[in-house]
Amino acid sequence: MIRLIALDIDGTLLDSTGHVPRENLEALQRAIDAGIEIVLATGRRYDFARPIFEQLPRPLTLILSNGAIVKTCVGKTLMRHLLPREVARSVLAAFPQHRDTAALLFDRQREGQIVYERVEWDHPRHAPFFTANRPYISEITPLEDALVEDPLQLMFTGGCSDMRRVFDRLRAARPAAEDYSVALTEYAHRDFSLVDVIRAGCSKGAALREWAARRSVHPRDVMAVGDNLNDLQMLEFAGHPVVMGNGLDELKTRGWRVTARNDDAGVALAIDEILTTSSSVSADVERSR
Repeated sequence: MIRLIALDIDGTLLDSTGHVPRENLEALQRAIDAGIEIVLATGRRYDFARPIFEQLPRPLTLILSNGAIVKTCVGKTLMRHLLPREVARSVLAAFPQHRDTAALLFDRQREGQIVYERVEWDHPRHAPFFTANRPYISEITPLEDALVEDPLQLMFTGGCSDMRRVFDRLRAARPAAEDYSVALTEYAHRDFSLVDVIRAGCSKGAALREWAARRSVHPRDVMAVGDNLNDLQMLEFAGHPVVMGNGLDELKTRGWRVTARNDDAGVALAIDEILTTSSSVSADVERSR
């Protein structure tokens, strides 16, 4: 029986216009009413995820920054795994050609959450993100001078093929790769990817595993729904992994359940299928008594 549902946000809970379909909202409420715990698992920071989770029924737990931190909806930190600043320095030094898109993300209240060396505010690819996060962005040159404390993550952004090369190089850098984990989020339709360097051992899946253990929830009682490569470990952990219809082919080839696309409320369909199955099982148990 499902006791916990972990949901990605972008490309999963949200449709392609960035909105939460009404069907998803109603299905989340039905799951909560059935006693199922809901966890949002995202690469977003707390404040960048806030406009989404404030629309949703409560209670919710938030796995943020690809597993680096877990918070409540009111911002209370439940778990935190920071990237050692010396590791961030070494990775920055290894990718001088990507410094123009590199950013350090910190667990701070407001200003200085996101630090770049320089911000091109009207950049055709990044301007919407810069505009939405302007109150949280700072500029410090060189970027290493911002490392007065351990960050949540070091982030690179760019085109898909370019970021694939960065991702592959980071993963192949032995023994340096043992000092960090790396997550890739890819949006092929926009030719845009994010590469997040986080603390070694961190991922959405690792955070979900740790949180489920704290809640005494067995993996077989966890459903996870996602669409992208940074959801992979979360889907591998869950006893009931579900891939969105708009998800990457690399996830769809693993034999996991595939639900409808995000524009067709695939999350609601996956939740209702689980609720229906659980109700049928409960009814069978009751009849056997």
